Amino acid sequence: MGLRLLILAILLTACTAGTAEPPRLELVGRIDIPELDEASGLARSQLDPDVMWVHNDDGKPRVYAFDKAGETRGRLTLEDVKNRDWEDLSSFTLDGEPYLLIADVGDNMRRRKSVFLYIVEEPDLADDDKVRTDVAWEIKIQFPDGPRDVEAVAVDVKNERVLLLSKRNLPPVLYSVPLRPTGDRVTATRLGAVRSLPPPKRSDVMAAPKTKSWFWQPTAMDLHGDTAIILTYRALYWYKRQPDESWFDTLNRTPTAQSLGRIPGAESATIGADHSAAFITVERKKPPFYRAPIPQEDLQ
Repeated sequence: MGLRLLILAILLTACTAGTAEPPRLELVGRIDIPELDEASGLARSQLDPDVMWVHNDDGKPRVYAFDKAGETRGRLTLEDVKNRDWEDLSSFTLDGEPYLLIADVGDNMRRRKSVFLYIVEEPDLADDDKVRTDVAWEIKIQFPDGPRDVEAVAVDVKNERVLLLSKRNLPPVLYSVPLRPTGDRVTATRLGAVRSLPPPKRSDVMAAPKTKSWFWQPTAMDLHGDTAIILTYRALYWYKRQPDESWFDTLNRTPTAQSLGRIPGAESATIGADHSAAFITVERKKPPFYRAPIPQEDLQ
């Protein structure tokens, strides 16, 4: 190899080594629901693998259905319920019945004495695409260490509990509550800190009020089989649970990270029904809808 070619090869190798892996995200389309302007919760349907549910973080107490082309498929309105700060959405099947769990757990100023989880039966939209329903049951929660702002919630249906991951703690803290509690109010169990998410530098924390960038904060979580995801404003983190391992231990192992690139306002994520990918959307009108394939080679 000539000297010039050798120098060029060295320079190209150096550039490539310093380049981060590009985000493995596919823009599927946009969610065409006129009422949707701040998508803060996303969940797969338990009835139709081509349908997902989404909601705003305030306003009307409604959950909207759409297909993977982004087209609206209907809506579900909750009776006698307020949307104070809905921040996440989960779906699950219990005793053969499909349900949606709406997490009214946002608390930016940490002032709420109680937050709420609302569980409703998932409707069959083939019968009626504008459904009104009562809550099947609700869970009124207080935290053992004072109010917490939470945006990441997931249902561990096997153990009949709900996991909640705090947003503004460093590191974030994982809590759990029974999926079917007794009594009017339940105190969440503090499982401990989740230290697997990359922490920010002190300079990032100090600059955040000016830059409006809290890229390290968790904004969504989901479980499906033995796979878990946590979404932050910067990346999607994948976890694979080992046999007989608790979800707390799983979430404290090193995850596989997928960069979001330049996607602002990522606040909603769910693992797809066929377990081949996660889906992500953001807080804005006619929001983009992304697909992130499961990194199977990294999750064995």
